[in-house]
Amino acid sequence: MFSLLCRQLARLTRLPEQFIRFLIIGSLNTAFAYGLYSLFIFIGLHYSLAVLCSTIIGTLFSFKTFGNWVFFNPDNRLLLRFAIVYGGCYGLNVGILKTLTLAGVSNLYLAGLISSFLVAMVSFFLNKFFIFKRF
Repeated sequence: MFSLLCRQLARLTRLPEQFIRFLIIGSLNTAFAYGLYSLFIFIGLHYSLAVLCSTIIGTLFSFKTFGNWVFFNPDNRLLLRFAIVYGGCYGLNVGILKTLTLAGVSNLYLAGLISSFLVAMVSFFLNKFFIFKRF
């Protein structure tokens, strides 16, 4: 069912099917990580700790979903490379959040949402060309 949906959307949009898969699974991963981030902010964690916790849990979830559903490479040996990239994404995320808060965005939920989408775009290219690349 998922494959058929992605194929149809790729035909309709003329975008590569892998990119369609990334958008759908990436949206799921982003919603999952943002939900965790929001939960951690709600219970009173500092935003950097909320991002750290949601990034660790979200990274494991994303590794499995991207590997299995987007790049068709469930090789668990890639987890270290994936974790290193997502460590960089964590730093980028905290940096964007800090920049947004210094720029006057006081709503940490909104800042987290903005940051999540920016980091997601960076992560696609790193996933495609560094982690799950095919030789």
